[in-house]
Amino acid sequence: MNTVVKWANDELFVGYTESGHSILMDANNGKLAPTPLENVLISLGGCSSVDVVSILKKAKQDITGCEVVIEGTRVNSIPKLFSDIHLTFIITGNKINHKHVDRAVSLSADKYCSVALMLNKTVNITHSFEIKSDIS
Repeated sequence: MNTVVKWANDELFVGYTESGHSILMDANNGKLAPTPLENVLISLGGCSSVDVVSILKKAKQDITGCEVVIEGTRVNSIPKLFSDIHLTFIITGNKINHKHVDRAVSLSADKYCSVALMLNKTVNITHSFEIKSDIS
């Protein structure tokens, strides 16, 4: 897997992927695009969500939605690394089993999510979840 990042102007950079996609990054507090560290959180959320949805589907859960809210806490010193990241999964569906969601979130965090497994060497990553019913 290869990527290229090019400086566009000021504090804007464009990342180009081997698969032909691009992403804009703004090192100026994210005024025009996500910052590189926001992209780390997005990548963590995306990687984890893919796992959770896949595991729940395999468990034959009637899942209709998956959202993950990611909160990152950074240290005050330079470099401003993440010290803690918390993921809250919001799973929507019909008759979703709590046990299956707990298992899916844990498997993603501990076994399958490559981004989480890389980050958890230096960052305290925690997770929780909520289940919302589609049936009103």
